[in-house]
Amino acid sequence: MKTVISVIGKDAVGIIAKVSNVCAQNGVNIIDISQSVLQDMFVMVMLTDISNATCSFKDFSEHLQALGKEIGVDIHVMHEDIFNSMHRI
Repeated sequence: MKTVISVIGKDAVGIIAKVSNVCAQNGVNIIDISQSVLQDMFVMVMLTDISNATCSFKDFSEHLQALGKEIGVDIHVMHEDIFNSMHRI
């Protein structure tokens, strides 16, 4: 099972490291990552595999949302099936 994680906010040192750390702590594998900084705006999209996660999807999502609030960025976690359904024509 896969998830799409998006992170948007003001650029700061350590955003990727902190999000990656939450993934590692919960047994979530990062499959692919794309990030960009536009002026001072940080944008990242991660594709992750939650097949071997040590917590539920809901708990994982809540961990990342809490991190986002702590570091001042918006973090959204979406199941791959929902992401794909939303982007079909």
